[in-house]
Amino acid sequence: TGLAAPAFAGDFTAGESIFNANCAVCHVGGQNVIMPEKTLEKEALDQYLAGGRKESSVVNQVTNGENAMPAFGGRLPDEDIANVATYVISTSESGWDDDE
Repeated sequence: TGLAAPAFAGDFTAGESIFNANCAVCHVGGQNVIMPEKTLEKEALDQYLAGGRKESSVVNQVTNGENAMPAFGGRLPDEDIANVATYVISTSESGWDDDE
């Protein structure tokens, strides 16, 4: 029996569009132009993302911001933030290099 793909709460395609419009200025290609070690790569999310590499942790980070990252809660609807979280976690699994 094969392993089932993880179920994501948000819409990947919508998340990609929202990411490109709001996040890519600092996180182009899954990188981080402000704090280069804190990328959106799988290993960096495992190491740095509060709560671990999962959608709920990305939602928390995007909603509330931290350090140099601004809070997007109130600027983006919750649904958009959930879609971005799906996109970020899914793309961290498959690899950002394939997405550039």
